[in-house]
Amino acid sequence: MTELRATLRVQLHKDFTLFDAAAQVPYLAQLGISHLYASPILTARPGSQHGYDVIDPSRINPELGGEAALLQLVETLRGHGMGLILDIVPNHMAVGGDGNPWWLDVLEWGQDSPYASFFDIQWQSHDPLLSGQLLVPFLRSDYGEALRDGTLQLHFDAERGRFHAQHFEHRLPLTPPSYAIILRGSEDAGLRELGQRFARLGSAADRRAQAEQLCAELAAQAHQVPPLLDGFQGTDEAAQKRLHALLERQHYRVASWRTAADDINWRRFFDINELGALRVEHRQVFEQTHAKVFELIERGLIDGLRIDHIDGLANPRAYCSRLRRRIRQLRGDAPFPIFVEKILGAGEELPQQWPVDGSTGYEFMNQVSLLQHDPHGELPLSELWQTLSGRPAAFEEEIQQARRLVLEGSLAGDLEEVAQRLLHVARHDIATRDLTLGAIRRALRELIVHFPVYRTYAQACGRSQQDQRFFQQALDGARQTLAEADWPMLPHLDDWLGGASLRTLSPGRARRLRAQALTRFQQLTSPVAAKAVEDTALYRAGVLLSRYDVGFDAEHFSASVERFHQACAERAAQHPLNLLATATHDHKRGEDCRARLAVLSERAAWFAERVRHWHRLAQPLRSPELQQAPDGGEEAILYQALIGSWPLELKADDQAGLQAYLQRLLGWQRKALREAKLNSAWSAPNEDYEAACADFLRRLLCEPAGLAMRRELVDAVAEVAPAGALNGLVQCLLRMTTPGVPDLYQGCEFWDFSLVDPDNRRPVDFPARLAALQAEDDPATRLASWQDGSIKQWLIHQVLSLRAERPQLFSQGSYRPLGVTGEHAAQVLAFLRSQGDEHLLVIVPRLAAGLLGEQQVPHVPPQRWGNTSVVLPEELRGRQVTGLLGDCQATTDQGVALSAALAAFPLNLLRITPLSQEPRHEHR
Repeated sequence: MTELRATLRVQLHKDFTLFDAAAQVPYLAQLGISHLYASPILTARPGSQHGYDVIDPSRINPELGGEAALLQLVETLRGHGMGLILDIVPNHMAVGGDGNPWWLDVLEWGQDSPYASFFDIQWQSHDPLLSGQLLVPFLRSDYGEALRDGTLQLHFDAERGRFHAQHFEHRLPLTPPSYAIILRGSEDAGLRELGQRFARLGSAADRRAQAEQLCAELAAQAHQVPPLLDGFQGTDEAAQKRLHALLERQHYRVASWRTAADDINWRRFFDINELGALRVEHRQVFEQTHAKVFELIERGLIDGLRIDHIDGLANPRAYCSRLRRRIRQLRGDAPFPIFVEKILGAGEELPQQWPVDGSTGYEFMNQVSLLQHDPHGELPLSELWQTLSGRPAAFEEEIQQARRLVLEGSLAGDLEEVAQRLLHVARHDIATRDLTLGAIRRALRELIVHFPVYRTYAQACGRSQQDQRFFQQALDGARQTLAEADWPMLPHLDDWLGGASLRTLSPGRARRLRAQALTRFQQLTSPVAAKAVEDTALYRAGVLLSRYDVGFDAEHFSASVERFHQACAERAAQHPLNLLATATHDHKRGEDCRARLAVLSERAAWFAERVRHWHRLAQPLRSPELQQAPDGGEEAILYQALIGSWPLELKADDQAGLQAYLQRLLGWQRKALREAKLNSAWSAPNEDYEAACADFLRRLLCEPAGLAMRRELVDAVAEVAPAGALNGLVQCLLRMTTPGVPDLYQGCEFWDFSLVDPDNRRPVDFPARLAALQAEDDPATRLASWQDGSIKQWLIHQVLSLRAERPQLFSQGSYRPLGVTGEHAAQVLAFLRSQGDEHLLVIVPRLAAGLLGEQQVPHVPPQRWGNTSVVLPEELRGRQVTGLLGDCQATTDQGVALSAALAAFPLNLLRITPLSQEPRHEHR
């Protein structure tokens, strides 16, 4: 088994297949990667760019090359001593369209379908029109309009002898007993008799088998069927009524996509109608959705798993335990890492009871970001933001506003579902039978608005101490915003939603109702958090964009060195194999974009003056018809996006380069406006407003009127880019040396100034990266030409080579924070990784923009460190210190001086050895 040292994530799709990934394995091996980390590979919706919309979990996606391509990839990986980690999607599948056979079977047979229990459907809906039916909210218009316009049509599959309705890409199978309605209009006696036999299927015990036989008979007479369709379509009212009557006989009710927010009676992935949630807590669902993955594991093709959206599952702990048991059955006790995609809130830890190796590392991104922000910049940047936008500077206020918006909008139906379940709980108890639905709904809404984490994990025995702490925070917050008359509801919610053990209730209806309500509640708070924070608030807030990303504790602007050390020590003790990510396929801004923007926290006064000046300078760029677009907040966010993502080589008069850059920015801008839901939205696009914002950006970037602005932007980027690059190198080194497993994202070996997807999923120029890796330039040469990004790749290669040679030092070695003395002590972070008598000292600068000054390279001149020194433990004094990234030959009698340690390179790794031991230079 290849030891897990470093992973690199690739995004697979039809334009970058498993064959393409295999072609890059030699480069990745040379870089130092131990495991390729692949996006989902099971069959997804045709054309999928990400693979999370699985339609068939039983086979490898043919668009990725199918099983042959996977075998070639694994063979190539094994030939280079590498492993494969696979991303899997247990929470949901793609629905709608015509590609998911399980979903189509549910539409055709309703509760009689063997897959009816696979999807999380509430068949006994509170809406009498949906009793025993599934809401299918896929129409692009209202139902009546679709009938009138003919976009909802009846079709016949002659080969299979089956009828279905069609609305654009959506196939809606008709249940076979309803075929009688169509066939009875035939002039052929045989078809009419066949229709009667279809009608009798409704009461047949073996109706599916009989239906197959009848459909085969119908296919044999297919030439007679097409004329029958004419009576169900067309513009005449009679045909529309006949089609309506036919559709009313189905196991589903077809409706406008807009009805989903209020009327949905099945759980989705967040609020996406085309992704239906699975009930993977049921053993049969678990086994069938994972069958192919288990086969690949048993065959030795997969070496680890990443579990997508663990919080969407009914019981993540039970799922992880079942998954771990199955893997042990297949692979014995051989190491097999499992990572869960989990966004941890402030003060939240991954539950220790889960048998997993850690998270995918969003929290590490946040920890490094906090470390690189100057707390002195928060107030002036907050004041600037409030002045320009009129919006709150406190991110918590944005979250609460966004949560209310989501609960009243796209997830209103999900909230109602939980409220209705709690009403049944209340009605079942004499002590609470007088509680009203309205009171329950109001209190529940405020509880979720103030929820500080994505979800809790209460079970039959109640809540953990951690969950109790978070639930109490939500209760306290709800009490502040609820009317006093509704306060008595809160203790009941506390008891019903995990505060009281279910074991105190006798087995039966009361216990079952409580358990179901608790599960639904815990599966609701997570999508509310995701839609409110990730997909709304992160696009509304603008104090400093580098603090707004997926998994970030954006309520906090900065954090101390001590807090960073504490997080590293806790990770080493609890999850030493936790992934350490600084860029992902979901990030809002690339890792080096964030690193550059963080410099603005150190240059806050300068930046505030620049933005005010640009605001005045940009007035002529606004649309004469819509002067208020973009508004003050959107304009402020735009300037930060430009500063953070501006390509280092892009000049103010480079028309071709500016046009290419504009296309990237236009995609980001449209998404940002719609996600913010202030002046436009996905559900109600304000196209005139969006066009005016796009025109503003186009004039700024590509027209003569914007030249003055462009020149100022280029100058501003030049001022902060060296410090941003230094931050990027520090971020990179911390990811590879602190406890955990470094996780790289495709292409980010060079500078990553990407924006949100699809910008962060652009094709990677692997040949350029291979050429740079094989170049024999020394680090000084690479540092002098730092703009091309090869210095970052060189750093990655050096440290990953060291990890390969000393794997146990990083996987098992201790982590020890070190003190720093001297005039710039607060601008240094240092720690030791030690195992036995082997010691590696890591020294990096932080908040170093002032120390860099006018330097045009990301390297603080050594003399500027003055008397700053790292303090070593007593037992390591009097030893030899040897720099592995930059020359440093010294003893440790008086500690390690920064002026020596960082003389040749901006940051350093130093091996500490006894004086008699010959220093090694193999990583230079």
